[in-house]
Amino acid sequence: MNQYRFTSPGLFPPVIKNLLIINVLVFLAQSVFGKSHPYEAENLFALHDIHSVYFRPHQLITHMFMHGGAGHLFFNMFALWMFGTVLESRLGSKRFLTFYLLSGLGAALLHLGVLYMEMQDVMRVYNNLPGEMQLELLYSPEFKVNIPTVGASGAVFGCLAAFGYLFPNSPIYIYFLFPMKAKWFVILYAGLELMMAVQNSAGDTVAHFAHLGGALTGFLIVYFWNKTNRRTFY
Repeated sequence: MNQYRFTSPGLFPPVIKNLLIINVLVFLAQSVFGKSHPYEAENLFALHDIHSVYFRPHQLITHMFMHGGAGHLFFNMFALWMFGTVLESRLGSKRFLTFYLLSGLGAALLHLGVLYMEMQDVMRVYNNLPGEMQLELLYSPEFKVNIPTVGASGAVFGCLAAFGYLFPNSPIYIYFLFPMKAKWFVILYAGLELMMAVQNSAGDTVAHFAHLGGALTGFLIVYFWNKTNRRTFY
């Protein structure tokens, strides 16, 4: 990756700008379409467990352009702009888009792998139910395997991990007040995500393993892309 020169990032480089626009437009479509068809968009495009009747391969990509609320959208897009702008300037637009989509894909795959193991008991109980009850549950939004996962968080965590690797000594201001070097911020944040993922507390609807999958994928991508340029850190 030493063939890439770092230049001062613009406020909205092209890929970041288009990702922000697409995510906002999809959220607006969710808000409008969801009023009359509350589950159809999620059933089609949100990520579902592979046991679910709603699972489709394209959801590995489409889920990262959907969000569960305005706050969810805002914080993901703010973090994408904050870290992705610098990364796009460093990697170039085409390579950054590849990086972003692969990070989101890695997040989805780890999330699905964890879900597959977690749903074994659920499916065991389901398979022992009478046929009428199975049919009743099959399309139910209350059936655990039909609970959708949405959000760009996995891809954004990939951006965060890449930023921490490529710019380890750059300060990140926690609550806009307290500076911390990027490398320590990423390590602490990843450790917190791992702890919450292992605890798996009741009522926690955050896909922590998806975050970790995105971070790990993002780190590995920039690590291998940067293997010939180990001395260029900021």
